Amino acid sequence: MRDFRLKHLPLDTMREHVIVIHERAVQNGNLGLHPLDRARVFGIDSQTGKQREITGVLNVCGDDLIEPDEIGLSEEAFRDLGLPHGAAVGASLAVAPASVDLVRSKLRGKRLRREDFDAILTDVAARRYSRVELSMFVLGCAFEKFDLSELTDFTSAMIATGEQLRFGSSIVADKHCIGGVPGNRTTMIVVPILAELGLKIPKTSSRAITSPAGTGDTMAVLADVALSAERLYRVVEEVGGCIAWGGALELAPADDILITVERPMEIDTEAQMVASILAKKKTAGATHVLIDIPVGSSAKVKTPEFAEHLSGLFMAVGERIGLRLEIATTRALGPVGYGIGPRLEALDVLSVLRREPGAPADLREKSLMLAGRLLEMTGVEPPSRGYEAARRTLDSGAALKRFDRIVDAQGRREMPPEAVWRRTLAAGQAGRIAQIDCWQISRVAKRAGAPSNASAGVKLYKNVGDSVTQGEPIFEIHAESDSQLQAALEYSNSVRRLVRYDEGP
Repeated sequence: MRDFRLKHLPLDTMREHVIVIHERAVQNGNLGLHPLDRARVFGIDSQTGKQREITGVLNVCGDDLIEPDEIGLSEEAFRDLGLPHGAAVGASLAVAPASVDLVRSKLRGKRLRREDFDAILTDVAARRYSRVELSMFVLGCAFEKFDLSELTDFTSAMIATGEQLRFGSSIVADKHCIGGVPGNRTTMIVVPILAELGLKIPKTSSRAITSPAGTGDTMAVLADVALSAERLYRVVEEVGGCIAWGGALELAPADDILITVERPMEIDTEAQMVASILAKKKTAGATHVLIDIPVGSSAKVKTPEFAEHLSGLFMAVGERIGLRLEIATTRALGPVGYGIGPRLEALDVLSVLRREPGAPADLREKSLMLAGRLLEMTGVEPPSRGYEAARRTLDSGAALKRFDRIVDAQGRREMPPEAVWRRTLAAGQAGRIAQIDCWQISRVAKRAGAPSNASAGVKLYKNVGDSVTQGEPIFEIHAESDSQLQAALEYSNSVRRLVRYDEGP
């Protein structure tokens, strides 16, 4: 082993610590490790005189990215090591965290305790797990069901891995949809309505996990969402609410890291869903939370029976961790709104807030229903009066003005232009649209480039309940390149029953 010079590599590795050495350093015996070994990099902090170290996955390069006497660290690893570019560092083999054995035991069916989850999630949050080990844990959550006590322990351990926001208010409102329905950007309408009516609603949202856009992705089209805790407090104090990306706040950071493997695996397990949502609500300072569970054959929750089961889990765990919850079970026969993808969904939100002719009625009505439920739940309005109060706030233009204030407080951004590559697809038959497959239309939008390309996605010309004639335009694919457009077209043409019709005009 010998000293290396530290090099900062501008590589975004999705929160994984990646370490890069030159192949000649391996060939010359300077470092007796192999590609994909777990390595430890360490050095002395000249400011404190103390040793700092990180562990990560070793990668080997053969070009001029780095020199043989250098060791490169990805963005996340370099930041966490906290030593300057060019510092002298050493490297050695690192052993796997002991908590990985607990993950293996879960995969074999063992019940985990609170201290087990604490050990696992502490190591996850410290970036000591490789992608393979993170995947093992996610699969353990998927294949080995948690009982209520285990799920509560998992949620509590997730909360304990990060910071917690505190607003000094007896009522802090929040809402969350479990996902699975494209469009459905109700948060961006509910938040300004509630803030205008005096509720404090510091909404932290995720980016997409298995969808073409999360609320964080859509709001990022219009405003800065990567708020520090200090900025978030200032925004909420100024305008009563915010719509921020939770990943920038280190709230339940273990969950954000687990999401980086859930996304490519397209897995969102029952245990992970409940723990993730409730941990984020608790750490964001919420006291009263409304959870939307869409139910439909192509949604995440396919039957009323499973919705009832999931509602019971949310309510039971929420009570144990000190959250007041209500559940709204909604019907999902297709997307909500006309846009699927960050820019297109943002246009839907603005259309509803501006009360434009042709604004998506389903997005408007669902937003008003959810806002009304929260107004009643928090005692701002008496029973059966919440919807009307929300409607007045939207129709008067007050919600739009409050939304503009939130956008300005967070940092307004210019709307990206429409995607360059577009292709319209027509109805294959005449009839009334009975259902649009949420899962499949989402995958069309993802193949078109959403959410990475903000302007990519799918624009619906017709939605569930509309009547069409054969050959009439039904939706349009938006992409930033011809190759992505072709990928989306090929996928949409390969899917059977993407749109289901009732017979007749």
